[in-house]
Amino acid sequence: MTDFILKPVKEPISYKDLSKIDVRVGKIKQVVDIEESDKLVKLIVDFGDHQRTIIVGLKEEREDPSEIEGFQALFVVNLPTKEMFGHKSEGMLFDIGYDNKITPVLAVPEKEVPNGSSAG
Repeated sequence: MTDFILKPVKEPISYKDLSKIDVRVGKIKQVVDIEESDKLVKLIVDFGDHQRTIIVGLKEEREDPSEIEGFQALFVVNLPTKEMFGHKSEGMLFDIGYDNKITPVLAVPEKEVPNGSSAG
């Protein structure tokens, strides 16, 4: 962990701004390779009442990105849809470590909760 970077705390935001971010628990049902990309894979995520596709850059971070199939994790679900390599992404995986220059890990609930549960 010699490359670890401890980043300074960001400037304060209001609770009102924080409440705009919709973080939900979703179960990663499938990890699908995006062959056109050296970094990206597509996650099929179950949020209880619906599924979403979330594009994430796991190929450079994990030897086998499919190892996260079946895990619950936290996702930001109220971002605008973004298209990458012809695939739409309907949110963002909320992981830990990327900005600190360490291999990211999933932000997960301490025990299983219903898919779609809100954080906050």
